[in-house]
Amino acid sequence: MSNVIGVTDLQRKFRPIFDEVAYHGRSYILTRGSRPEAAMIPYADFLRFQQLQEKQVLARFDRLLARMSQLNAMYSDAEIEADLQAADADLRDIR
Repeated sequence: MSNVIGVTDLQRKFRPIFDEVAYHGRSYILTRGSRPEAAMIPYADFLRFQQLQEKQVLARFDRLLARMSQLNAMYSDAEIEADLQAADADLRDIR
């Protein structure tokens, strides 16, 4: 469960709050003017969040790659290569 603390109060109590987060795994929602603005979480939680985000990006990329493969299934590798070379030549002409 997250605790809520205003940034002014956090400034006054930074060290004990930091210790609660770092050593006891407590999370804090930081507010400014009673509006949530940021979160202070243990580093291990941050790493898990980063890994989750990375997995979501990779899963999205895999879905996109599968969709592209399905859409391009009717074209041979030679046709795709020829199209890429033609596009490259067109770009060189523009420059």
